[in-house]
Amino acid sequence: MSEMIFHDIRSAPAAFAPFCHAVEVDGWIQLTGQMPIDPRQDSAGHDLKPLPADVGAQTRQVMANIGSILAEIGLGLEHIMSARVYLTNFERDYSAMNDVYRSYFPEDRLPARTCVGVTALALGALVEIDVRARRV
Repeated sequence: MSEMIFHDIRSAPAAFAPFCHAVEVDGWIQLTGQMPIDPRQDSAGHDLKPLPADVGAQTRQVMANIGSILAEIGLGLEHIMSARVYLTNFERDYSAMNDVYRSYFPEDRLPARTCVGVTALALGALVEIDVRARRV
């Protein structure tokens, strides 16, 4: 087994809790759950603007953050093998989140996925997504 590589991604939102953006070992990359935070904000200093009001806009920001993290380590969304999606209002937001999420992948290349409802997410977010990718 190779050593783990801890990726601190400068173009991603700054960590507001104790985590790194991605950990890689043997070509497998686990991204930490991404929140709908604009990376231009000082999230490490907790100087955050309000999150987008709807789950569609939040999902777009989350996917943009995932894309920028992958890009900085030489990968793209096509390298995503699986995703876990967390929604605070599952019944209300599931369909709208899916509409946005689906637009990032070709129909014949959708990652494996789990989607669950949770009681709360950090910063009052409506959605959080973490992914596992693979270098091929």
